[in-house]
Amino acid sequence: MTFSDVVEAIKSLSNDEKQEIQLLVAQYLREERREEMLNNFNVSKDEERSGKLNFSSNISELRQILEDE
Repeated sequence: MTFSDVVEAIKSLSNDEKQEIQLLVAQYLREERREEMLNNFNVSKDEERSGKLNFSSNISELRQILEDE
């Protein structure tokens, strides 16, 4: 099933069904974002443990860190 098939199928649904689809998609997007945030957190924790994570409040130092990556 292609994306356009899905769009066409949604067009044929009732208003209530379209609203339910909208709620479901919003929920799925939230869940995916939470998973992404958790993954980023875990990667950061691993980098912190291994000493790869650098912190600084000095703008020049931060720019240098970004340029080195």
